[in-house]
Amino acid sequence: MGRLFSKFIGLILLFIGLYFFGQNIVFVSGYYSFFYRSLPATGSVLAIMAGIFALIFFPRATGNFGWILLCLGIVLVFLSGGVILKPTSLWSFCVAFTALAAGYKLLNQGRINF
Repeated sequence: MGRLFSKFIGLILLFIGLYFFGQNIVFVSGYYSFFYRSLPATGSVLAIMAGIFALIFFPRATGNFGWILLCLGIVLVFLSGGVILKPTSLWSFCVAFTALAAGYKLLNQGRINF
């Protein structure tokens, strides 16, 4: 029971860390006057969808190709200018990073070594 409880707390801490990091990331889309300006945005959506599809439905057949597509999609999101990173305080960054690290450690090992 204690091991399951520590994994649950780890999962909650991971979500708290992602929430604090996610507050300062804004995803935007815009209207482009020329069709070629929207190609990185379209490519990012297609690459992320294909990567997730490959990882979920064909994990053995595709191997690392799903991960490559997922990474390519993330890079294209940043190239398209669709991500705005707002300034964050040091306190918010420390809370988010600590929650992510502690949550990951609890989820994987079930304990935190100090």
